[in-house]
Amino acid sequence: MTTFFKQFVETEKYPREVWVLFWSSLISMMAQSLVWPFLTIHIRQQLDLPLAEITLLFTLQSIASLIATAAFGPAVDRFGRKWAMVGSSFVSGAMLIGMIGATTLNMWAALLSVYAMAGVVFRLGANAMIADMIPPEDRIGAYALMRMGHNVGIAFGPAIGGFVIALSYSLSFFVAALGQVALAFSVIFLIKETLDRQLIQSQAAPISSLGYGPLLRDRLFMGFFIVTVLIEIGASLVFTLLGVYVKEQHSIPESQYGFILTTNAVMVVVFQYAITRITRQHRPFPVMAVSGIFYGLGMLLCALGNAFVVFWLGMVVMTIGELIISPTSTTLVADMAPPDMRGRYMGVYGMSYRIGGGVGPVMGGWLNDNVAPAAIWYFGMISSFLAAGGFLLLQRGQKSTRSEGAPLALPGESA
Repeated sequence: MTTFFKQFVETEKYPREVWVLFWSSLISMMAQSLVWPFLTIHIRQQLDLPLAEITLLFTLQSIASLIATAAFGPAVDRFGRKWAMVGSSFVSGAMLIGMIGATTLNMWAALLSVYAMAGVVFRLGANAMIADMIPPEDRIGAYALMRMGHNVGIAFGPAIGGFVIALSYSLSFFVAALGQVALAFSVIFLIKETLDRQLIQSQAAPISSLGYGPLLRDRLFMGFFIVTVLIEIGASLVFTLLGVYVKEQHSIPESQYGFILTTNAVMVVVFQYAITRITRQHRPFPVMAVSGIFYGLGMLLCALGNAFVVFWLGMVVMTIGELIISPTSTTLVADMAPPDMRGRYMGVYGMSYRIGGGVGPVMGGWLNDNVAPAAIWYFGMISSFLAAGGFLLLQRGQKSTRSEGAPLALPGESA
């Protein structure tokens, strides 16, 4: 493992705090992934409700995430990253414990909404912290490293979770909660605050006092945000509905579905940094357009699939798209954001995931119940291909959207 990091991750570039985040996030995600890949299956079996009704829970999560972003994005920029991350980790753990006793749709709605809000706060704090610590030329590698840690956890979690859940869902929720508590304590004792308050105070006209106005007027960023939602709609279908789909339509059990998710995580761990070295040499919008094509082809395989190997291959193709777009997109946002608005930019960018996660499953559930189960994946394919076209349009319109002031030097470009 040490040799791998020295060869591919260039460990000397990153301070200790980055490695603390790497290892603690790995352990936390391993624990959480005992639960989340199977959550839709569990709630559907427990409540015996139509899929379209259950997927409304994910819409509520999206709304909660929007509220969290609006409320806590400015707070993270003003008061700091560390304690926002600590508090959100404890809250996440408490919600996971609460899920052990959840028995009604309303209980699930409340628990999942607060859990989503806590997750948003942690992510925007962590992403802003990376941008604080790492210079622009090294950020894409640092975000790639974070994704590797995230996915090492996912590589083991679902594969183990499929068997643990066969024994007890309650045990899985409890272990996931312990992972969140461990994450909180690692941040408390091993990470220092990275927000440079002197830099913020030295601003002649602090942007932080202007709320979200400058961000909303950033046309390139807002266009990027809208197109990213289309990508996230497709991704959300896979990670919320594929488990139910393969079990109910093709009799593939949770244990086998867990290995499909493990494939996604293992590919990220093995290939992410190498692919990032290639993608960082090219302009971000064309790179992300290619990722949309891979997502769409993966969805098509899911639509046509009727056996485990086909769904596994669909995940492989979609993961190639994921490897291409990430961490290019996160790095792009970090480079777009002024130093005292990183929390807000990261927060709004994270909303693309939650909006996609709210729209995708609800539309997929409706298509499953009213059109045909396979229509879920054709919908995802269309959304992904539209995103590919949208990224190409953003590349063409980049000069006009950055007409005010000096043009932004995006990754793969010169200023």
